[in-house]
Parts: sequence; structure tokens; C-alpha cells
Amino acid sequence: MNFALILFCLLLVSAAVWFADLLVFRRRRAPGVKDPWWVEYVASFFPVILLVFVLRSFIVEPFKIPSGSMIPTLQVGDFILVNKFSYGIRLPVIDRKIIEINTPQRGDVMVFRYPRNPSLDYIKRVIGVPGDQVAYQNKQLSVNGKPVEKRRIDDYLHPERLYYDQQFAEKIDAAEYRVLNDKDAPPFVRNPLRFPHWENCLYNNSGVICTVPEGHYFMMGDNRDNSEDGRFWGFVPDENIVGKAFFIWLNFSDPKRIGSSIK
Repeated sequence: MNFALILFCLLLVSAAVWFADLLVFRRRRAPGVKDPWWVEYVASFFPVILLVFVLRSFIVEPFKIPSGSMIPTLQVGDFILVNKFSYGIRLPVIDRKIIEINTPQRGDVMVFRYPRNPSLDYIKRVIGVPGDQVAYQNKQLSVNGKPVEKRRIDDYLHPERLYYDQQFAEKIDAAEYRVLNDKDAPPFVRNPLRFPHWENCLYNNSGVICTVPEGHYFMMGDNRDNSEDGRFWGFVPDENIVGKAFFIWLNFSDPKRIGSSIK
């Protein structure tokens, strides 16, 4: 469902009723006669819909985390906010960038439209930017031939299923975050999909090595052995970017997470 398109259509309808009443119908009504109920009802929603449309399209948009691919950074059930102008101003509905501001940086947590089905929104971490060579071999991440700094910390207990994963503190450029590894999961990629620029990737028994094409980004989940990400379906084109995740504003099952920033 294209919520932006639905909201835009509602905005057009309510705006048309509001302006028609202001410029035509109100002048024809006798003094003291109340507005028809349908005019009053629809026109009263116009400023509300306009405010929501502007906020959601250009400033901030809410999302809910549906899966565990970004554990431990994000939990299932987190409601997050996404900055819509971090990576440039885009026209709503058609999603065309009109003002360049910043570009995604390695380590950013980014929401984007899934390349194989743009009606779905995904969230992962930016690992490779255009021109980078990203290697994930034997569960060690390297960028442009340099191993990404990683140190072992306390194992992570999954509270829902009561099992432990190995947990690491990882640092890429200025971003520091935690990642998980399942010691029993193999390092190689099971059944990768054919995707645009497939030839930029080399798959082997140790994992995958990819060169990120221009205008694209390589994304990975922090729950490394339980995330279908760029290793499986390829690169995210710039036009699919939605925004940068920055804040957890609600979690019904774990209120302590409310108000947390996303790193």
C-alpha cells in the first residue's frame, strides 16, 4: 500500500473542498447560514492532513521494526523515527531528489525501499558506499582491504527464545555499534538471488566479496547470521533511499527502550 499516495489524494480532495468553500460556496450562502456538514467535516481536516503530509514527506516519518535482522541495535516492536532530509530533499509520491544535502555514510542505519519489491520498506546498516570493495569472509568484515575493527564482548541472550549469540563491538569509520554472530551458522551465503550488478560480487565458501557500483550502497543487518541483506539480494540504488533512522519513540513490550537514539 502506497501510504504517501493515499495521503496525497486525501490532501488534494480536502484542499479542493476547502478552497471551493472559501472562494465560491461561502459567498453564495445567506448570512448566518451554517456550512453544510460535508463541507465543515472535510474542510476541517485539510490543515491536519497538510501538516501530516509535510512532516511525513520532508521532515520525519515513523516506522515499526517487524523482524530481528537488526538485533541488538533494534528490537522487534521498536517504533522508530526516520529523518527524511538527511540524504536530500525528495518530492513525495514520485520520490525524485531535488536538493542534495548529504550522502549515506558507512555505519548509518538507513531505511530504504527493498530493491526487489519497492513497496516494502527495509532497514539495515550502510556498510559500503559507491566504489567500495566490501568483503565478508569467515565472518570478518573488511572494507577496501582493511579489516573492520571488532572485539568480543559478553554473549547476547535472546529473551524470547532463550539462546545465546556471540556479540561483538564493531567500529566502521566514526560509527560504533554491536553485531551478533551465530557460531553454528556457516560463513557462506545460502542461495543468493540474481540481482542488478551481480557481476560485481564473488561468492565462495568463506562468504562474499562485492564492489559497490556508482549510485548504490551495500547494506547488512547487525544480526549477521539472521539477516537477508545485500549479501543475498545485492545493492540499494540511491533512488530507493527513504532516510536515516535516529530515534526509538515507542516500544510496548520494553518501555526502557523509549527515547533511545539509534547508533
